[in-house]
Amino acid sequence: MRPIGRRGFVTGAAGAAGAAGAALAVTGPAGEAGPGPASPSGGAGAGAGARAGAKARRAFRGMWIATVANRDWPSRGGLTADEQRTELLAHLDTAVARRLNAVVLQVRPTADALWPSPYEPWAQCLTGTQGRDPGWDPLGTAVDEAHARGLELHAWFNPYRVANHTDPSRLVADHPARLHPEWVLPYGGKLYYNPGLPEVRRFTQDAMLDALRRYEIDAVHWDDYFYPYPVAGQVFADDEAYARYGGDFPDKASWRRNNTDLLVSETALRIKEIKRHVPFGISPFGVWRNIATDPEGSDTRAGVQTYDDLYADTRKWIREGWIDHVVPQLYWNIGLPAADYAKLLPWWDAVVRGTGVGLYIGEALYKAGDPAQPAAWQDPGELSRHLDLAAAHPNVGGHCYFAAREVAADPIGAMTTVVADHYPTGVRPPR
Repeated sequence: MRPIGRRGFVTGAAGAAGAAGAALAVTGPAGEAGPGPASPSGGAGAGAGARAGAKARRAFRGMWIATVANRDWPSRGGLTADEQRTELLAHLDTAVARRLNAVVLQVRPTADALWPSPYEPWAQCLTGTQGRDPGWDPLGTAVDEAHARGLELHAWFNPYRVANHTDPSRLVADHPARLHPEWVLPYGGKLYYNPGLPEVRRFTQDAMLDALRRYEIDAVHWDDYFYPYPVAGQVFADDEAYARYGGDFPDKASWRRNNTDLLVSETALRIKEIKRHVPFGISPFGVWRNIATDPEGSDTRAGVQTYDDLYADTRKWIREGWIDHVVPQLYWNIGLPAADYAKLLPWWDAVVRGTGVGLYIGEALYKAGDPAQPAAWQDPGELSRHLDLAAAHPNVGGHCYFAAREVAADPIGAMTTVVADHYPTGVRPPR
């Protein structure tokens, strides 16, 4: 089966997090980390971005709230319903105080749910025990309370990650992964649904879109996890599925990319069938392909390329109009030799040009002040300079910050600097 062809979408808004590469790595929502080469900072001075921000009538200003492994919220498993709710409302209030206009809440972190889903169990991050009713409706509350504050609520789903371990017996007894063990593959210390199985693609769509049917969410959002990030010395054991379904393809890589294309294109159609006005956004790892691999790639030397390593042709999804907006994770500083923010920004600006697909840039606030990061990230002005650069690129419609914990704590004042330099007033998100 081949993916659907191009069709018209309304343009919307929204945003998620990264993973590790060999020569270049990013920290993602589950906290996986790897070293990145150091480099000096650089870029335009503050001021231009502030003027642009003052003039902008609409822009995307978002933050991710990661729930996997209790990264941002809830602060730990087992809080009471009132404690969970209080923490959630504090994150929403922080977003308002920072003059943001959207939150991207992770509602399906590990094939479990932050709402009463008929498909999957209650999320472990809530009570500490997967499948245990938390005594309230977190997603429903988040939608209502975000809207009451003038914020958009983008529901963030991870399609294929089942668990951050490889022991199916640790899942709740009626978990779909236990009822259908043939759907699941261990890899890199985690469990994943097999993207090569049509029944898996249909089930994951059903599970995610249940939330769209039930709630007035403002966007459907995916992060960067499709096929898993490569782990040295390990094999993703999908030979059986390839033998069954891959006969029309020249190699396994092409078949895998088509599987991901199908997931994206089929979901896009179903979203519009359910609620046509709700946009679909994806936040990929920031490098499609390096220029040494493909002359149309970015001038980077990243250790991960989404096309080759995650089997995710992110540029194609934009060109085909399957997504309404893209939020590339440009989680590197200006001047970094392997992946320079100042070189990736214009590459993505050019990719969306003339497509009608919105472009919002994922920003690595979590790196600011982290002593393990290069010197550029010890400068509170690094992120503000990112927004200065973006102001000169007409297709950049805003930014999204990873993640909520850092938006609130702001250890070296990087977020405070962004707000002072670029967000003098509140603005509405893009239509």
